[in-house]
Amino acid sequence: MPAQTLVQGADAAGQWEQTIYAFLAEKERRSGSMRTVDSYSRMLYRFFGAVGNTPDKIIASDVFGYAHGVGPSGKKPSSSTVGARIACVSSFYRFLVRMGLVVANPCDQLERPRAVPAAPRGLTADDIKTLLATIPETPVGLRDRAIILALTLTGRRRTEVMNLKVGDLSREGDVVHYSYRGKGGKRGNRELPQPALKAIQQSLEAFDKDLDTMKPDESLWRSSTASERGITGGTFYGNLRRHFKRAGLPPAGVHILRHSAAKLRRDAGESIEDVSRFLDHSNLAVTTVYLRKLEGERDERWRRVAEELGV
Repeated sequence: MPAQTLVQGADAAGQWEQTIYAFLAEKERRSGSMRTVDSYSRMLYRFFGAVGNTPDKIIASDVFGYAHGVGPSGKKPSSSTVGARIACVSSFYRFLVRMGLVVANPCDQLERPRAVPAAPRGLTADDIKTLLATIPETPVGLRDRAIILALTLTGRRRTEVMNLKVGDLSREGDVVHYSYRGKGGKRGNRELPQPALKAIQQSLEAFDKDLDTMKPDESLWRSSTASERGITGGTFYGNLRRHFKRAGLPPAGVHILRHSAAKLRRDAGESIEDVSRFLDHSNLAVTTVYLRKLEGERDERWRRVAEELGV
């Protein structure tokens, strides 16, 4: 996002251009997600474009008006949207304070709304079987199937899978490993499940490609036979929504496959500790909450109480 579109006037743009780029670069480095960077870039653009002032002239009421204002959709923002807007601007100002460019964060004076997150849900094994069965065996369909299997069997986040390139794969005997960069800059090297590897090979063959002859910087997820670039996360998201519709499943985002991976592992008998390592969670408490939301609270005593009541 060009800095001159974030602040008004050539002089102001020149003054703040490198600061804005530096903030977004740091955000990408810390989060490991271009999706986060794109989201923050869009919100900053809308904010500074709306207030028409430079970062050092912003006051709390400017942020409040933007956070609670009607966005491009024309609808009143939800509490989670308001919170996301304030978080974005606040993150930028924390960066400016650290750099000594401003002395205060205008967001510190704002009360953040209490967001009510949607309850996470995961697909059952039968749901995923139905989903895979409805995907056509075209080159695009085989590629989407390979991505779905990779997401479900590895439990990795969308960007961690979508960014995989040929050079990220390595073979040790009969086992193929994949290297990835996770959230917060974490790096990992894990075994690529055989069904996912087989699906990737079939997908590439459909695009007249072979893993053994491809360049290391080529994406595993072809967008065409000629292009070495992979598809974007947005394109895959749109395809996935159509696959869900054909399968008769409720609409959902890509992250439901990570939820499903965790739930299926737990259903298969893995301990919470194992699932936590599988998901790369920072601590066990995060995984416990994650699974509790997916599985619901179990009540093993209600039958005995019901028997006592004769119901």
